Amino acid sequence: MTGAAPPDPPPALLVGLARIELRDPLFISDLHLNAGAPATLGRFLRFCEEDAAAHAELVILGDLFEYWIGDDTLEDDSDTVSRAVAAALRALCSRGVRLYVMHGNRDLLLGAGFLRATGAQLLADPCVAEVGGQEVLLAHGDAWCTQDVEYMRFRASVRQEATQRQFLAGPRAARLAFMGAARAQSEAGKRAKAMQIMDVTPAAVDDALRASRQRRLIHGHTHRPAVHRFLLDGEAAERWVLPDWDFDAADPRLRHGGYLAAGAASWRVVALAG
Repeated sequence: MTGAAPPDPPPALLVGLARIELRDPLFISDLHLNAGAPATLGRFLRFCEEDAAAHAELVILGDLFEYWIGDDTLEDDSDTVSRAVAAALRALCSRGVRLYVMHGNRDLLLGAGFLRATGAQLLADPCVAEVGGQEVLLAHGDAWCTQDVEYMRFRASVRQEATQRQFLAGPRAARLAFMGAARAQSEAGKRAKAMQIMDVTPAAVDDALRASRQRRLIHGHTHRPAVHRFLLDGEAAERWVLPDWDFDAADPRLRHGGYLAAGAASWRVVALAG
């Protein structure tokens, strides 16, 4: 007889890839998929079938989900969102698309079970990617929101092995309740903070680029899509901020989402229609 398989380590102990080579990638982040946003979920599933399937790689730089309470979510038949997303990503991998995922602040508990279910490979945050002979630093981006001292303290706590083990050991109902309360508190806190506090700190970005010896960066998290071009130590530098997704807004004019297509010849942000 063989014993039961050992439990997966908490996500804090997973080692992500620090360097990857990409041939024809799409980059997305901040979709915040959840049952309360069916149009956004549907648009993502169509994106997987139509857009991502035509490229060599799909790179997800965090916050694919609005929240993730543990990989046992995939075993819950009632959680149709997580199962549909996992199936769509697994289908992409079966078509030869290489899939990479990075933890965000909302789905930092994506673990080994999710990676097995989807075929994805975990990226370190930050990670260096070579795209068409050019190197670029990849990150979710929240680690550089250093002016938000309260969030940075929280961020450090929830990424501890002991904190994650304790949370994941709790019953599913308790984890869901905690996550709901945390989301409500987070939204209330945002309304009381100046917008610049929740954005990345330029000096922190500069330090990260210097440390990695890069001059080009892709990140998400801030929901402020843009291309920032600037000088760093006398050299030209770029910071590409990925668009967030929301196709469930009551006002059709506010529905949005998109991706960055990067290659040797050009980089372009593509807006998706609903």
